[in-house]
Amino acid sequence: MRSSRIMLIAGTLALAVSACSKTGTSVTASPSQAAAHGASSSPSPSGYHPAIDPANFQAVVDNPWFPLKPGSTYVYTGVKDGKRARDIYVVTNRTKLIEGVPCVVVSDKLYLGGILEEKTSDYSTPERQGNVWYFAADTEELNTNGKVTSREGSWLSGQGGAQPGIFMQANPVVGQPFRQEYYPGHAEDQFKVIDLASAIKVPYGSFADALLTKEWTTLEPGVIDHKYYVKGIGEVAELTAKGPVERAVLVSYTAG
Repeated sequence: MRSSRIMLIAGTLALAVSACSKTGTSVTASPSQAAAHGASSSPSPSGYHPAIDPANFQAVVDNPWFPLKPGSTYVYTGVKDGKRARDIYVVTNRTKLIEGVPCVVVSDKLYLGGILEEKTSDYSTPERQGNVWYFAADTEELNTNGKVTSREGSWLSGQGGAQPGIFMQANPVVGQPFRQEYYPGHAEDQFKVIDLASAIKVPYGSFADALLTKEWTTLEPGVIDHKYYVKGIGEVAELTAKGPVERAVLVSYTAG
């Protein structure tokens, strides 16, 4: 699955994961409320046109589940396509205007077998209500000589029918699906929260109350990922629940 970040995990890493039954009570938003935030109870290609008001956004991502503080660096290790992998995710102090909305620029570099094979710039920003939106991705796949071989997966809200989506809710609700991005035929990731208090252990640490989400795309039927987020840190792991193994765990985090 090609998401905003390709996450991986080494099969030799010891990873203890258990889903807890501590899910708190939550109230599901009505269809009209969901639609106002770019989502519906059953996301589909037709009818998805989130209304974006630039005045409602700010380039300061302070969502506790997905904080993008400038200078923060995340390092994940694992495997992809049978190769040893290392993914370095850095929140820059740069911003970019997309459809009038100021977006934080995040640099993501993926190394396979010690060689840089993919570079991506992600563009995210929160609305004042706290939901973090995903507005674009610039992706470059490289060969062993460092030459760009593909830009598949790149998209920009407002061009070619591409539209932004919600990457993280301000107040996560179990079972409510959202589109993270929408560029027909190229980027159509969706997600929903399946647990508000899951336990997980990764090299960076052990956590008892992680947010667990399910992520999928109609472009890759049969592939399902599980992602774990920890308050004050962000994403700590992605585990393939179904499909080819492409997983990751957080081994290092430096707050900006």
